[in-house]
Amino acid sequence: MSEWSGRGKVRARTIAGGVELTIDGITTQARYYKPLVYEFFRKEFQLRPRYGEFEVELIMEYVGETPTLDLDNLAKALLDALKGHVFVDDSQIARLLCERRVGERDRISVRAVKREA
Repeated sequence: MSEWSGRGKVRARTIAGGVELTIDGITTQARYYKPLVYEFFRKEFQLRPRYGEFEVELIMEYVGETPTLDLDNLAKALLDALKGHVFVDDSQIARLLCERRVGERDRISVRAVKREA
């Protein structure tokens, strides 16, 4: 695993077969995340998108009241933001796990790994 990159709300690092990123904070507006992640990849963490099937794990951690954010909308926004950076197209996602759970702080973690043949 590499060191974390990023100075703002979004941080990322390469891992075996893919990438892992965290986004600090939670908003009920899923569309907020797409430009945030897109700009991060464009300016701070350039990757060459890969072909093949991917497994993606998305975890939303929160403190306090359960957010009313729909996980499916969040997943769609984040997968669209990763498209062209981690994988060529989100149709390459062969397995998607989305989870909402109580955590130590409000954040979203995404792990995208190329599936082995």
